[in-house]
Amino acid sequence: MAAAALIVNALATAVMVGVVWFVQVVHYPLLARYGAADSPTVSVEHQRRTGWVVGLPMAAEGVTTLVLLATRPAGVGVVWPWIGAVLLAVALGSTVVFSVPAHARMAAGHDPAVGRRLVRTNWPRTVAWTLRLAVCAVMLGQAVA
Repeated sequence: MAAAALIVNALATAVMVGVVWFVQVVHYPLLARYGAADSPTVSVEHQRRTGWVVGLPMAAEGVTTLVLLATRPAGVGVVWPWIGAVLLAVALGSTVVFSVPAHARMAAGHDPAVGRRLVRTNWPRTVAWTLRLAVCAVMLGQAVA
């Protein structure tokens, strides 16, 4: 079970890395540039549609992270699942603390400063999920060695 959890965890993390980099480089910079008339609608739609894309990977990532903390695959060092869990906490915490409130403000009315803040404050998520993928790669390498 732990080996399967590791594979699902790595796949879910890889999906999230792709999504977060797309959001960081493409979507958030564009969201910051929408006009006052379109910004609230686009912000609401962004949240709704992004939820469709990230709901399952985020759930799978969360559950399998807990499984890996409880039952490590053979060969995987004890520290790696914990590092992955901390990085996931950073990614999810920054989502709750920075991204969700900024999206709520954008949905209430266009504010270019809030749009720029979304880009800036998305960096912790982007870095955390990217590092998580590297941690998953290390764990996969250890599990097959």
